[in-house]
Amino acid sequence: MPSASTKAAATSTVADTRLAPGAPGHRRMSFALFAAGLAAFALLYSTQALLPAISAEFGATASAASWTVSAATFALALLVLPMSALSERFGRREMMTASLCVAVAVGLLVPFAPSLEWLVALRAVQGAALAGLPASAMAFLAEEVRPKALIAAIGLFVAGNSIGGMSGRIVTGWVAQMWGWRAGLLAVGLMAVACVVAFRVLIPKARHFHPGSLNPKALAATVRAHLADPLLMRLYAIGALFMTVFGAVYTVIGYRLVEAPFSLPQGVIGSIFLVYLVGTVSSAAAGRLVGRLGRRGALYLAVGTTAAGLLLSLSDALAAVLLGLVLITAGFFAGHAVASSSVSRTATTGRAQASALYQSAYYIGSSAGGTLGAIAFHSGGWAGTVLLGLVAVLGVVSITLYGSHSARVRARNLSLRTAH
Repeated sequence: MPSASTKAAATSTVADTRLAPGAPGHRRMSFALFAAGLAAFALLYSTQALLPAISAEFGATASAASWTVSAATFALALLVLPMSALSERFGRREMMTASLCVAVAVGLLVPFAPSLEWLVALRAVQGAALAGLPASAMAFLAEEVRPKALIAAIGLFVAGNSIGGMSGRIVTGWVAQMWGWRAGLLAVGLMAVACVVAFRVLIPKARHFHPGSLNPKALAATVRAHLADPLLMRLYAIGALFMTVFGAVYTVIGYRLVEAPFSLPQGVIGSIFLVYLVGTVSSAAAGRLVGRLGRRGALYLAVGTTAAGLLLSLSDALAAVLLGLVLITAGFFAGHAVASSSVSRTATTGRAQASALYQSAYYIGSSAGGTLGAIAFHSGGWAGTVLLGLVAVLGVVSITLYGSHSARVRARNLSLRTAH
C-alpha cells in the first residue's frame, strides 16, 4: 500500500503536468478557447444590435423583438446543466465541438426566418446548442490548467466572449446598414464557421479528464450539494445580477441611440460596441485585481464602476453616454471573471455542474435583463432601464456585504473555539 509521501508525490506530479503559461500546449489552448468564446458570443447576441431594424420589419415592439435575444439566452440557461452532465461522460472537448458545430449550422439558417416567431424559435434552438460550451470550457480549464493560472485562463476565455460580442455586433451593424439585417446575421454565421475550425484545430487533448457515468441520482446529489453551499449560491446570484444589468443596457441601447437627440445610423450604433474591448482588458486583468484587492475588493470595484457608468449614461451628451458604456462594460466583465473563476476554485468536486449552475444563473440574468430592460425602457425611457440596473447593482453589493459579514462571524467563532 503506497505511503502518504508516495501519494503526495503522485499528486504533485499530476499537478505539475497541468498547463501553465509558457508550457507546451498552453498557448494553443488559450487561442482555441478564445476562438470558441468569440464564436459563442457572436452567435448568442447576434440580433442584439439589430433589434430596431427587426422591430421595423416585423412591426414589433422593443419588448417583443428582445425575445430574439432572450429566447437564446433562456434556452441556454435551461440546458447548460444537462449538457454539463453529458460532458462528464463524453468529454469537455467533444461537448464543446458538438455545441459549436450545431450552433453554427443553425446560425446559417437564422437569416432566412420568414417571421418574428420563426426567428425567435431558431434563436432558442441556437441557444440550446450553445449550452454545451460554457460549463464545459470552465471545467476543461479547471482540470487542465494549474490553479495559480486559472483566473488568468478563465479571464482570457471571457475576453474571447467580449470580443465575440463586440465583433458580432459591429459586423451585423455595418452589414445591415448596407444590405439589411438578414445579411448581417449571415455574415456573423460565416465568421463563426472560421472560429469553430480554428478551435478544433488548436484545442489540445484533455490529459486530466476522467469520464463519469450518466447517473441521474448522482447528478442530483451533486447539484443539491452545490445549491447547499452558501458561497456558491452567492456567486450564482452575483453572476445573475451582473448579467441583468448588462443584458438590459445592451438590449435597449440601440433603441435609445437611433432616436433623438442622437439619431445615429445602424452602422454607427454597431460600432458603439467597440467598448467591448474594455471588457477584454478588464476580464483579463481580473486575476491581478483579486491578487491586490482580494475577491470581495475586486467585486466592490466592479460594482462601483458599473454604477458610475449607469448614472453617467443618463446624460444626453453622446460622449458621456459612451463613457458610461465603457464603465458599465469594464465593471461587468471584471465582476463576471471574478465570480466565475471563484466558482471553479470553490467547487472541489462536480466542477462541470458547479460551473453549469453559475452559467444557468448568469444567462437567466441575461434573459431577465433583456426583457425587463425593454419593458422598463417602454415604460420610463432610458431612465427606467438605468433604474433597473441600479437595483441589480445594489443586490450585488448586499450579497457581497453579507458574505463579508459571514466570513467575519466564522472567523470569530473559530478563534473562540480555538481559545477554549
